[in-house]
Amino acid sequence: MYKAHFGLRELPFGITPDTSFFFACSNYQEALNTLLVATKNGEGFIKITGEVGVGKTLLCRKFLSTLDKAFVTAYIPNPFLEPRALMLALADELEIPQEKDVDQHHLLKAINHRLLVLAREGKRVVLCLDEAQAMPIETLEALRLLTNLETEKRKLLQIVMFGQPELNRKLEQEAIRQLNQRIGFHYHLGPLTKDDMEFYVAHRLSVAGYAGSRLFNRGAVRALHAASGGIPRLVNILSHKSLMLAFGEGKQQIQTRHVKAAASDTGAAKKSIWPWVWAGGVLLLLAGTGAGWAYFR
Repeated sequence: MYKAHFGLRELPFGITPDTSFFFACSNYQEALNTLLVATKNGEGFIKITGEVGVGKTLLCRKFLSTLDKAFVTAYIPNPFLEPRALMLALADELEIPQEKDVDQHHLLKAINHRLLVLAREGKRVVLCLDEAQAMPIETLEALRLLTNLETEKRKLLQIVMFGQPELNRKLEQEAIRQLNQRIGFHYHLGPLTKDDMEFYVAHRLSVAGYAGSRLFNRGAVRALHAASGGIPRLVNILSHKSLMLAFGEGKQQIQTRHVKAAASDTGAAKKSIWPWVWAGGVLLLLAGTGAGWAYFR
């Protein structure tokens, strides 16, 4: 692709949650600090919310990789499960052997026993649930029951929920008000400011091996923030496409027109900031390179 052209070791703007690219700007660092302080204080429930694409999964993985050996972690990426299935998933994460047809009572008993064993070993157990807004109400209530497992001194299980803002509305329902009351720490992860986004882009380029001068000119940075709204996933997609366009032209710097052309081809990008579509002939340059946009589709 364009790695050799720009002097890169790897592609800098992938959309997979690679913790080596974690960018500790103020709001991401605050969110990570909230998670670390809350877990070390033994809070039962912690909630992190944010819009689609702001980096909740990357934050979750960074958090899990930051915890020391005093913690045993469990991660469930898709908690759209009925209560028994969720408990089975937790049991699997905690390496609890189970009979195929075990009922929920014996499953909960086995989880409680495993948590007590880990507590006696001085371990804290943290369960992280990604996409928590997808959880059925009955499963959220089952989560609350799991946090009833405790010794006289502390909770046996801490639960961190990562979800879109819809999670807040779900938790406001009367049926699960007890769970909502137990959330001791909450952080809302917002989009990047223009300044943070500029540092974010430079950070990812540096991690990927770029050692040259400014790659995105100031106009390109302004256009990138306007088109992405500071949402990291969109920043990555637009930056990748912009690099492809500059490579197709043989250019060494990303200009405003490259970002605008990339945005015109990206459905989620904000295009109302310019009244015309730039793409046209510029995108045709990619035909000869064989690059295309397939990387992100």
